[in-house]
Amino acid sequence: MTGVLASQHISDLIAQGALTGNPEIIEAQIQPASLDLRLGHKAYRVRASFLAGQNRKVSDRLEEFGMHEIDLSAGAVLEKGAVYVVPLMESLALPAGIQAVANAKSSTGRLDLLTRLITDQGTEFDRIPDGYNGPLYAEICPRSFSVLVRPGMRLNQIRFRKGQAVLDDATLRAVHAETPLVDSEAVIDGGLGFSVDLEPAEGTLVGYRAKPHTGVIDLDRIGHYDPLEFWEELHSTSGHLILDPGAFYILVSREAVHIPPAYAAEMAPYIAMVGEFRVHYAGFFDPGFGHDAAGGQGARGVLEVRCHEAPFVLEHGQIVGRLVYERMQAQPDVLYGAGLQSNYQGQGLKLSKHFK
Repeated sequence: MTGVLASQHISDLIAQGALTGNPEIIEAQIQPASLDLRLGHKAYRVRASFLAGQNRKVSDRLEEFGMHEIDLSAGAVLEKGAVYVVPLMESLALPAGIQAVANAKSSTGRLDLLTRLITDQGTEFDRIPDGYNGPLYAEICPRSFSVLVRPGMRLNQIRFRKGQAVLDDATLRAVHAETPLVDSEAVIDGGLGFSVDLEPAEGTLVGYRAKPHTGVIDLDRIGHYDPLEFWEELHSTSGHLILDPGAFYILVSREAVHIPPAYAAEMAPYIAMVGEFRVHYAGFFDPGFGHDAAGGQGARGVLEVRCHEAPFVLEHGQIVGRLVYERMQAQPDVLYGAGLQSNYQGQGLKLSKHFK
C-alpha cells in the first residue's frame, strides 16, 4: 500500500530496527505522521554548507570543511550567521521501497533557524532515498537569532512514505468537494494555494519583523521571552506591506486550512519568480491539523517570509505558497491536536512557543 507512514507504522519501523537511536527513541518523538529527530552531543562549526555527494561520507566532508568541534553537553550557543553540522541521535536502515523526507519543526522555522537534514552519499537536502543505511546529521544555520542548544533537542523531523503519495489536482478537488480543505474558494494548482492576510478582521497587527541585534534564545525556555525584545510589530491599514531585503517576517495566511485525518501535507513555495521573496518551507502539516470531530474548521498557516534582492510590495490576498497533500497509508492512532501537546492547533498569527 502506498502512502505516508502513520505513527503506528513508525513504531513498527523502530521495532524492526529500521529506525534506531542512541539513546533509544522515546514515544514522545513519534508524531501522527513523522518522527522528531534529536541533536547529539557534538556540533561542528563548518566553513560553508555542504552535501556529502555521491560515494562520500559526511564525516569526510567535516574533515575537509570543519573549523572546530563544540561540546553541547552543558549547552552551547550556535551563533547567528554561522553554519554548524550536528550528528543526530537517530540512524536509519530503511527497507527497500521506503523513502524519507525531512523538514524543520514549526518552532524551528518561526525562529528563522535554518535546519536541514544531510546524509552520507546525499545529493539533496532533506531527501533520503529508499534503502538508505547510515547516520543522520542536521545542518543548522541561525539566520535571525543566536540560540542555545543541548543534546536531545528536536529541531527537525522526518516523514516516511512508500510509493507515490502526492494527490494530483483532480483528486485534491474531489477531496475538497467532500471535506472542505479551506474556508474560502480553493485555488488548486500543483497543490492548494494560500494567500497572505494583510487586512485583519480585528485591529491592524499583520505580522512581526525580526530585530537585527538581540540576545540569545534558549530553546528549552517556553513562554519565557518578551516578544518586543526580539520582534518589531507590523501594522497596516493599507492592505499591503513593503518587505525589506534581508529581513525576516512572521505573517499569517488569509485562509484557514484543514488536513483531514486520512491525509498529510507539506508547505512548498508557490512560484519561484512570483516576487523578490520566499515563504520558507514551514514544515509538515500533520493529519488532523485544523480538524475537529464536527468536521474541518481549519486553522491558519503561519508564513515565514524572507525578502531577497529588492524591496517588494506584498498585497493582501496575494498567493504566496501552496500545500501539497499526500495520502496516508492509514489514519494515525493519534491526530494532531487530539491528545497531543500540539502548540499551534487553531492558531492565528503566532510567534514560536518560546515567547510570552
